[in-house]
Amino acid sequence: MDPRKYSIGYYPAPGKHMKWVEKDHIEKAPRWCSVDLRDGNQSLVIPMSLEEKLEFYHMLLRVGFKEIEVGFPAASETEYEFLRCLIENHMIPADVSVQVLTQCREHIIRKTFDACKGAPSAIIHFYNSVSVAQREQVFRKDKEEIKKIAVEGAKLVKRLAAEYEGNFRFEYSPESFTGTEPEYALEVCNAVLDVLEPSEDNNVIINLPVTVEMSLPHVYASQVEYMSENLKYRDHVTLSLHPHNDRGTGVADTELALLAGADRVEGTLFGNGERTGNVDIVTLAMNMYSHGVDPELDFSDMPAICKTYEACTRMHVYERSPYAGALVFAAFSGSHQDAIAKGMNWRKEKNLYQWTVPYIPIDPRDISRTYDADVIRVNSQSGKGGIGYLLEQAYGYILPPKMREDLSYRCKDISDRDHRELKSEDVLAIFMDSYLNIGNPLTISGTKFHQEAGAVEAQVTFLRHGRETTVSARGNGTLDAVSNALKAYSGKNYVLKVYTEHSVQERNSGSTAAAYIGIEDEESKMHWGAGTDTDIIKASANALISAFNNMSK
Repeated sequence: MDPRKYSIGYYPAPGKHMKWVEKDHIEKAPRWCSVDLRDGNQSLVIPMSLEEKLEFYHMLLRVGFKEIEVGFPAASETEYEFLRCLIENHMIPADVSVQVLTQCREHIIRKTFDACKGAPSAIIHFYNSVSVAQREQVFRKDKEEIKKIAVEGAKLVKRLAAEYEGNFRFEYSPESFTGTEPEYALEVCNAVLDVLEPSEDNNVIINLPVTVEMSLPHVYASQVEYMSENLKYRDHVTLSLHPHNDRGTGVADTELALLAGADRVEGTLFGNGERTGNVDIVTLAMNMYSHGVDPELDFSDMPAICKTYEACTRMHVYERSPYAGALVFAAFSGSHQDAIAKGMNWRKEKNLYQWTVPYIPIDPRDISRTYDADVIRVNSQSGKGGIGYLLEQAYGYILPPKMREDLSYRCKDISDRDHRELKSEDVLAIFMDSYLNIGNPLTISGTKFHQEAGAVEAQVTFLRHGRETTVSARGNGTLDAVSNALKAYSGKNYVLKVYTEHSVQERNSGSTAAAYIGIEDEESKMHWGAGTDTDIIKASANALISAFNNMSK
């Protein structure tokens, strides 16, 4: 372990923003937004089915959530269908808003509005990443270019909200806020607000996500206070938090940021979410409750909530999880047991209503407990990067980026349909069935090549339904010549857009050549094929025929 590898990756707020230090408790509950059905769902090995999401959704309503993020409908068919189910079956109460997430990309935003059509109250939560690391490493864009993405996204959601049936509110997140210069995050958020024009009748949510915890909690609090004091239209802006828990201080981040002026919290029950999870709303709410503040969420039947949570998510509420764990009120130490017993007797003797028992911060009966009993995985949420990495690491296939994306859609569709995790062998099977050496209905049974006047002359024998036909063609290389022969034989036109190749090291039989080809048909649709052989020319021809057969289908 070498700590010299690491340096501070966050940017403190400019000046002094420490008013939150003067406050010693949270005086009222924030607006709560559950993101269990999106953040908490996409982090599951087996994402929830439609029926499970409905069961979880109804539990969230019983607990008292008035804002519920129901998914990323443009990214998952299950989430799209789930949202349509809620809207078409009138399952959204009058005082509840559903929230949907979308990137600042036009086709994704449009599909999101398709999913939300007719919603009685929906929050369109759009975002783009603004951090230094993302700007430099992922997008390779400057500040103005990144800000433009946010502004154009705001313009589009505003326009579509006027065009689509339904009642819509807006939320914007500068993703990776904690790795962004606060002055720049403020500039982007204010530019978005100028487009959305918050007003008395148009409250806009600005969400400041702790996408990755990078600092001590007090640094985040000062960043939030800086934003709160400098955002435009502040009286008509709801300042929201979305903390993750990478450093294990998600609850502390949130509590201090609420003291710093935040109005709203996005989180999950028991902290379920990507990586180390989102902030745990159960802990936050019960912390307020233990200080005499009504959290405006009902956790009085904690065992039933845990049971539903575990059944729907297949996760387990850790025995030591604050308030909800099976052993959090259990005392095995004799001295602890003694103190608790004496405390209980003291309350009885003094006829106290206030809870003052040693070692136990709240009365277990308030939450229906008693005193005496008490490296890369693939599923429907996965992206092309993970699937491509898995295929490369396990089997040595290095797909072109767009082909990797095409494969990811196939994998996600199967996982989404079957509601199961896909192992590496499943991904390989999908790749082979979909792209590799596809010989139906057409194959190449033989080739001959010779150089002539700076070009390649090819004689290609095609086999279709048991009948062989030999076609001659010229090209600027062997693959070009084969492609021209294929066009002449089939009478179909296409453009060869992508070609890559590499060697695959077989465990027992040495090296095999792998080739990948993408062809574009006359309707500008891409079709992919892959080929393998000990001869790279044959591998390339196999890839071309595979792509052609896929186009023919």
